[in-house]
Amino acid sequence: MAAATAANGRSNGRNLNNTARGKVAVKQELAQGYTAGKRRVEKLSIATFLILLAIVVYHGVVYYRNEAIVPVLLCMVLGILTADFLSGLAHWVADTWGSVDVPVFGLALIRPFREHHVDPTAICRHDVIETNGDNCMVTLPFLGAATYMCLSSEDLPGTDRSAYLSSVYLCFMCVFVSLTNQIHSWSHQRHLPKWVEALQGLHIVLPKRHHRVHHVSPHDTYYCITTGWLNYPLEKIMFWENFERLITAITGTHPREDDFAWAAKTH
Repeated sequence: MAAATAANGRSNGRNLNNTARGKVAVKQELAQGYTAGKRRVEKLSIATFLILLAIVVYHGVVYYRNEAIVPVLLCMVLGILTADFLSGLAHWVADTWGSVDVPVFGLALIRPFREHHVDPTAICRHDVIETNGDNCMVTLPFLGAATYMCLSSEDLPGTDRSAYLSSVYLCFMCVFVSLTNQIHSWSHQRHLPKWVEALQGLHIVLPKRHHRVHHVSPHDTYYCITTGWLNYPLEKIMFWENFERLITAITGTHPREDDFAWAAKTH
């Protein structure tokens, strides 16, 4: 009896070691998808983003008028809400559909999400460039449009007021989109600056406790990761679930197949 118990213990120990080695191998495989070429693109994206942002912010400050405070505040809030929804949409698409093997988009966009579910704290080890490069890149067309509005308008606070308000909306949307991965990273970090904890406490950015809901397997809820403001209403109307049913009915593809496959490699 004692011999059998000891044998079972050794067998369980080997299984645990194999599982641990499997998790390490999967983490390494996903991490190796981050290439030097991708990093160069990220650096260029961040630099371009900062230049365009400086132009838009300059015009926003110089041409601000007190009588426009209400529409400006509305544009700011709408920009943040748009960023939160877009973060949820991108998160849902990358978590739910496609695979790492998809040309171009697989390694660039889907790989980080697979890595995150296998190793949730990996994002905390990424530096500023790796964390924010992709998001800065996707904002460039929109921030470029805002820059064009500012530079081509002759009377921003007057006859071109709609262009001014549009640039405010796009500016806030782009800023919060660009910060989404950073905000997401903060939601996984134990030790944060006091000002970040204050923003999380006020729910201006994604709070830690709020984001934990998403990290319960099968990771099929609370996708919005900028502020998280839209998670509850979207869940109440079953937005993502109904969207998945529609896509499955049309294509026959089932959600999260690739995500489940990567998770299975760690067991």
